[in-house]
Amino acid sequence: MASNAPTREAIEAVWRIEAARLIGGLARLTGDLARAEDLAHEAILTALERWPETGLPDNPGAWLMTTAKHRALDEARRRQMMARKHADLERDAPTSTTFDPEAIGQPGDDVLRLVFAACHPVLSREARVALTLRLVAGLTTAEIARAFLTTEPTLAQRLVRAKRTLAEARVPFEVPTGQALRDRLPPVLEVVYLIFNEGYSATAGDDYLRPELCHEAMRLARILAALVPDEAEVHGLLALLELQASRLRARLSPTGAPVLLLDQDRARWDRLLITRGLTSLARAQSLAQPDRTEGGPYTLQAAIAACHARAPKPDATDWPRIVALYDALAALTGSPVVELNRAVAISRAYGPAEALALVDDLADDPALKRYHLLPAVRADLLLKLNRPREANAAFLAAADLATNPHDRALLFARAASCRPTSD
Repeated sequence: MASNAPTREAIEAVWRIEAARLIGGLARLTGDLARAEDLAHEAILTALERWPETGLPDNPGAWLMTTAKHRALDEARRRQMMARKHADLERDAPTSTTFDPEAIGQPGDDVLRLVFAACHPVLSREARVALTLRLVAGLTTAEIARAFLTTEPTLAQRLVRAKRTLAEARVPFEVPTGQALRDRLPPVLEVVYLIFNEGYSATAGDDYLRPELCHEAMRLARILAALVPDEAEVHGLLALLELQASRLRARLSPTGAPVLLLDQDRARWDRLLITRGLTSLARAQSLAQPDRTEGGPYTLQAAIAACHARAPKPDATDWPRIVALYDALAALTGSPVVELNRAVAISRAYGPAEALALVDDLADDPALKRYHLLPAVRADLLLKLNRPREANAAFLAAADLATNPHDRALLFARAASCRPTSD
């Protein structure tokens, strides 16, 4: 294969963008998730062989899909025992390599089918999340293993078992309807949220942001909002994603370093996304259950993001309102991560001393043992309390736990900024 680094980088970018759509379409056609993933990888290997010499096709995604389908057809012919599947594939195969970008936004598209299949109740929550992060978000097995605090071989076996379970249960690659759709929504909303978070702050790798994942998550959330327009939490999730995504352009400095929320240039926030997010939030709140006047978990988080979006500058933020929203969210979820974020809000509203006591109470929580933001928040509070030596140690501890190199660099820099000058 000819050596062509720019083309190879372009192919890798194509794979990141097209992989979920490609695997989803192949899974729909073959009915076999494992085989669909193999066919997708074989297609990209073919691209790695050919494109450095021929150049990228006008529509790389369609080229990959056509190549994978042709390989599936060849296998069917060789085996002489897949006549009906052969006919199905032949019927569904594209007549050209053109690709209609509008088609991906229609309800029931292949990526959404893939998400619903990966989130089927025959799988455990851990398997659902891991499989979706692998197939839709494109995380490597190593990256997902780090997120689950497990070994790569263990995670790989979990993925294999999940795909085998789906195959043995003959899980259809379709978007359910009616009550079945509503019953299946919670895990789907969860993984859409996780896909967005991976784009908003990558777990590992060279990129701090992966905007394509954020946009894909928002696209899926919009489809879900169209499918079930009377479900409050679907609109709450969409609002949350739109409000968070409005900050993407401001999250990196010109040198590529992360920029903390309160240091961001708010003129760079996307006002259109903020407007859309606030509209989605109003819709979610209007649909909220009577016993949850503030809404469910996603709606509450969106309301918190709205407080930031409405503030023209950091010191105009309604921190007492944010604390009240975190109170409701903590009561609803019991999440230690929510409690940590609540402590940050309390520090802004009522001072760092009270917040530090809350953070110290979370130190022994097993869920936060490897969570780098726990010592990072503690360090920031110690710095505000004029305890630089302790803050330095906490920032270093946070840097040791961080899995993204950009986060580590930021934490090391913050540690250096508060290093005591002398004993």
